[in-house]
Amino acid sequence: MSVASLDAGGEGRAAGRVPFLEARNVTKRYGGLFAVRDVTLPLYPGEVVGIVGDNGAGKSTFIKILAGDHEPTSGDLLIEGRPVRFARPRDAKRAQIETIYQDLALCENLSVMDNVFLGHEITSGLPFRFLRRARMHAETRILLDDLGIGIPSTHEIVVNLSGGQRQATALARVAKAGAKLVILDEPTAALGVRETRALLDLVLRFREQGKAILVISHEMRDVFEITDRIAVFKRGELIADRRTKETTPDEIVSLIMRGRQ
Repeated sequence: MSVASLDAGGEGRAAGRVPFLEARNVTKRYGGLFAVRDVTLPLYPGEVVGIVGDNGAGKSTFIKILAGDHEPTSGDLLIEGRPVRFARPRDAKRAQIETIYQDLALCENLSVMDNVFLGHEITSGLPFRFLRRARMHAETRILLDDLGIGIPSTHEIVVNLSGGQRQATALARVAKAGAKLVILDEPTAALGVRETRALLDLVLRFREQGKAILVISHEMRDVFEITDRIAVFKRGELIADRRTKETTPDEIVSLIMRGRQ
């Protein structure tokens, strides 16, 4: 039986909860090298799960499998109990999985509104189609206010935003896309104290909305502040899945450094 089943999955299944997404025995191999090996991890709605581990532990490869960037060599992905296959990122997006990598993938020469609606623009008019920019600006303003995002103008060009405002814009975009699972790769790595606080509050607001959230982070303080569970990866394996309130930073650091205890 996997570590995840022992430490985390039992209570959720006993309570009748169905994971939004579940990885079962997922493996990614490159020749004889295992980047990810036999990982089983359920992700529930309204829950924040942190993934921690040293460089090369398999964290990034694992989230890229969930995001559709890599196909697993073996194992299964299930959405609400139904098997799925992601051959490309578009497949994961259709399953309402959105991933925000460290580079954010924002169009810096466009406005906040343009980035929030990128790929989901509101148009009208036939035979010619026109962007309904006033409506999109109004909806973006409502979305930013609902999420508590402090960006004064939806017309602001992204290149002029701070790091925290850019992260918030990326999160607003995935919220607009209707994501049910949000994957964040080192979201606070380049942020100051105040912007980190604002971003963590936004992640907790997403949790209150019932989204499943998966966060890769080296910032142990942030991990313990916002997560419900912490998954520890080492050499491509999931070696522990701890409930945050039942562990300590010392135990997690020891697992990262020394492996299973």
